Amino acid sequence: MEKFGIYGKLIAKEGEREQLATILLEAAESMENLDECELYLVSVAPEDPNSVYVYEVWSSESAHQGSLTLESTKNLIQRAKPILAGMERISTLIPRGGKGIKFEKL
Repeated sequence: MEKFGIYGKLIAKEGEREQLATILLEAAESMENLDECELYLVSVAPEDPNSVYVYEVWSSESAHQGSLTLESTKNLIQRAKPILAGMERISTLIPRGGKGIKFEKL
């Protein structure tokens, strides 16, 4: 089974980037006990004052979809909605390897 990766950009309303980043970091923390979530990285770019970038790696696409049905995820989404100005899926990826992710040898 191939791993599933998503690289996304969430755009906060003016002045709300840090609050959005905080909510997404809470999401990352809530994924700590989910073995299916292998990486949930939250970043900001100095030249982009309203955006927060998230890179996720999951054991499978269905594991990612399943995470969206969790009560904790639903609550965090509801908290983020009022400060979101937009979202963009930069890319859907198939992770192949690297530091921090466990892969079975082919």
